Amino acid sequence: MGVVVEPGVSPEIAGLLRANAPLLSRIRSGWVPPAGAPVERPRRSPSSVILLAITPVIIALMAVLLETAMAPVGFVLLGTFVFVVLIKIASINEVPVNHRPHERDVYEHARRHDGRYFLPEDFDEQAGQVLRRAQRAIGTVLRSHVNAEGLLDDARNAVMLPEQEWEIARLLAKLSMLRAEHRDLIDRGIAPEVAAVVRPLQNALDVSEAAVVARVEALERYAGHVAEAERAYHARGQIEALRARLPHYEELLAESGADALAVPEIERLAQDADNVERTLRRSVSSAHEAFRYLEG
Repeated sequence: MGVVVEPGVSPEIAGLLRANAPLLSRIRSGWVPPAGAPVERPRRSPSSVILLAITPVIIALMAVLLETAMAPVGFVLLGTFVFVVLIKIASINEVPVNHRPHERDVYEHARRHDGRYFLPEDFDEQAGQVLRRAQRAIGTVLRSHVNAEGLLDDARNAVMLPEQEWEIARLLAKLSMLRAEHRDLIDRGIAPEVAAVVRPLQNALDVSEAAVVARVEALERYAGHVAEAERAYHARGQIEALRARLPHYEELLAESGADALAVPEIERLAQDADNVERTLRRSVSSAHEAFRYLEG
């Protein structure tokens, strides 16, 4: 199910929040990461200071060696020395391990956007199941090829479907909270004269859940039409690929003298292509109708 983020949050911050659900849960429970202290200037170890100080002396000595019969030894020493210097320079530039900007960054954004995201624990089991159904339906639409190819209204899908997910999540989170309070009230026991008041409250919860489920079912119907269009879309692509190869088969049949036998099969393939094209158009039209129902 993951983290549900309000569509108005910028994509970068929304991605950060979605990728850090466990950390957000800890922050929600009261955990505060260490404050992001300024990065200290790297301190040079004594060995690094000594190594840098004697560098000119070592280079001069190896230059002398390179002019003598010990040139091979000089090359080896020079290569080793350069390698050691590079390692030391890398260690000097390391950031201290106690610098933890990521957790602090998530913490600051979580506080700044409090109320604009929901965590899995905001939903009870029933609500979580309903939300997952909505997310599956939305994912079916947004990940489809027919949407990517513009056969659906991809621009409106990209805006409206995340808004639907957020509104459904918001209602389910509120429903989960009220349902938990209602169960707690019942579990503590109620007087007979209070039962008459409690029943309408339970009815309000049930009616509200039914309304949210109806919205999810509308999304699922839309996703069903999109899935049908997706199947027709792929079938059309496969048939078009077959039709592109037909000349080779026709040529082979003509050369073998069996072309008369193949005419009905070729005609059937053309008919199948027309049927699939009509199915695709019908499915896309049905998806558009379902989309308009969602808008209403």
